Amino acid sequence: MTRRLFILAAVFLAAQFFARADDLAKSSVLENDVAYLRVGHVGTNLAEEIQSAQAALAATNKIIGTVLDLRFADGSESAAAKATADLFAAKKTPLAILVNGDTRDGAVELAELLKDARDGLFFGSTAGGTKSWGPVQPDIAVKVSLADERAFLENPYGTLAQSGTNSIVSTNNSLPFIDHTSEADLVRAKIKDGDEDENTPQQPDAELLRPFIRDPALARALDLIKGLAVVRQSRL
Repeated sequence: MTRRLFILAAVFLAAQFFARADDLAKSSVLENDVAYLRVGHVGTNLAEEIQSAQAALAATNKIIGTVLDLRFADGSESAAAKATADLFAAKKTPLAILVNGDTRDGAVELAELLKDARDGLFFGSTAGGTKSWGPVQPDIAVKVSLADERAFLENPYGTLAQSGTNSIVSTNNSLPFIDHTSEADLVRAKIKDGDEDENTPQQPDAELLRPFIRDPALARALDLIKGLAVVRQSRL
């Protein structure tokens, strides 16, 4: 009996650990200065995990805003949703929240709390409602299928394969389109001004060759945060 109780206790603790580990599914820095936080589950330790992730990201980067991704997130902890909403309410940097039709349960509650407090702007599609919360309407609707969004979660820089599988193709094909006509005009202008001659080897523009976000909801959220940072800077 003692051995059986020990095994049951070990299984319970392991389940609790993995549940906590999935609260914050991902944290990273996008575009050099925007914190990206993807929630998997609104669980007991979500606010603590987000706070730790924010501190770690800010330690090595100048963060100008945050994208909170609640797409496909769920949860059942009302206290965790409230604690997480309070955490963002205390922040002064811009916040963008991503939601979709598979934002469920505790994640809908968190989204509703943030929306009621007017903490951030919402992007995506309508988040499903619960008995007590939602549905949550986005401020800026972005039309994209759930299957495509799942693919973009794996690689926001990739392009979707032109098939029914909605798989992401290699990021080698995810470079932005370069207008070679305009580039040629610039080169001719430089030659005319004496900056270069016709034999000068042309170096590719690093900015033009840099991969860019193809996830439409995430891209719009980043644009908002970048724009707000410019406005804020101009007022200083």
